[in-house]
Amino acid sequence: MAESATIDREAGRSDLQPAQVDQQEAKKAPSQILRQEVHEGVAALERSTVGLFVPGLSAGLDIGFSLFLMAIMLTRAEGALPKLAEEILIANMYAVGFIFVVIGRSELFTEQTTLAVLPVLRGRATIGSLLRLWVIVYVANLIGGAVCATLVTWIGPNLGVIEPHAFGTIAHRLTDHTGMTIFLGAVLAGWLMGLLSWLVAAGRDTISQLVLVWLITFCIGFAYLPHVVLGSVEVLAGALAKQSIGMADVGRFLLSATLGNIVGGSVFVALIKYSHARPEGVA
Repeated sequence: MAESATIDREAGRSDLQPAQVDQQEAKKAPSQILRQEVHEGVAALERSTVGLFVPGLSAGLDIGFSLFLMAIMLTRAEGALPKLAEEILIANMYAVGFIFVVIGRSELFTEQTTLAVLPVLRGRATIGSLLRLWVIVYVANLIGGAVCATLVTWIGPNLGVIEPHAFGTIAHRLTDHTGMTIFLGAVLAGWLMGLLSWLVAAGRDTISQLVLVWLITFCIGFAYLPHVVLGSVEVLAGALAKQSIGMADVGRFLLSATLGNIVGGSVFVALIKYSHARPEGVA
């Protein structure tokens, strides 16, 4: 019976066209994705302070290009295009910085709210090491973002490609809400960023990964969901451009968005994906 079943499976496989076989083999099982994510998470947790801080700083700097391009697009499209077309174009610009960061393999805090949690769930890392990574990457991201916000708010208007009010428009979309609304929106953003990490691990090539990064971050930008790293750049730029954004607004946004992103990535992706992707009987 066992031989017969094996022959049947092989016969069924032989009936498939080569392209169908390749397509089946290209798909990763959830357990494979989990193993890859745990491996990458452990590698990140074991890196030195400098080894985390420098790519974290790079991510904060690179992601600021999203703000730069969004503000240019808003300046040029405002009044010249229908509102929906303008928002779609701006959401595409929102995705650019994330493509630079994720495909370039820099360290982004919101990716680590999922990636670095999985080794802890698997028992291969401690909560202390997780918190250490979060603090280093978070601080590095914010420093890089603050530097980029300063450069963009000076360079853009002086080049004549950005009107200062564009920074205010972008910032107010994030801050003109209650703390609870920002928190819950940030949960969704963290959830989507956790899915981004999971889906990128499932991708087999750079093109598919690039499309996934664009798709997920376009959704975040189009819905104005609060992403703490890029959001900090957007809100700080609004304050630096003196567009009725105060440092209290910046602080309130950072607190609510940080907590929401952590909950979204850690609970709705790391915990749930781990629960269904781990092999049966494995803790």
